[in-house]
Amino acid sequence: MVSLTRPTTLAPQEAMTTTTTQDAPLALYQHHVQSDWIDYNGHMSEGFYAIAFGDATDKLMDHIGMDAPFRERVRFTIYTMETHISYLLEMAEGEALSVTTHMLEHDQKRMRIFHAMMRESGMVTATQEAVLLNVDMRGPKAAPFDPAVMAKIEAVGKAHAELAWHPQAGRAIALKR
Repeated sequence: MVSLTRPTTLAPQEAMTTTTTQDAPLALYQHHVQSDWIDYNGHMSEGFYAIAFGDATDKLMDHIGMDAPFRERVRFTIYTMETHISYLLEMAEGEALSVTTHMLEHDQKRMRIFHAMMRESGMVTATQEAVLLNVDMRGPKAAPFDPAVMAKIEAVGKAHAELAWHPQAGRAIALKR
């Protein structure tokens, strides 16, 4: 596994904005809060955060070369093995959102990624950390990434290796006492 020594964590105020340069987290997904995403509390329902993060993961798959034609031809896909979503601020109907993706680490079969959902202002409203597994659909079974895909994963991993981690990255769920 390409394991990163955890870089310095961003200060909370720095964690609230991002840039879109090549060395920054990938900015691959933009959308807006749909009216049917609003719950009885008047803001975006928790399940739709997961949908938006899932769509951002699909954009990452496209970015690393695992788009629909590749998946159909090679019969490899990504399964999400684990996620952790943190809901930090409410999102309102019609509000624009974007999701950035930071590759925290990877190996021959897995990626550990960190999504940050933001308002237009750059304020982080929710985060998701996920472990993704490459799967050969002919089994289905875990399999090493295709060499061309692995090269793109390694390039992203290298570009992200020195990025500071968002404070939510690696956070465990616990009741504070």
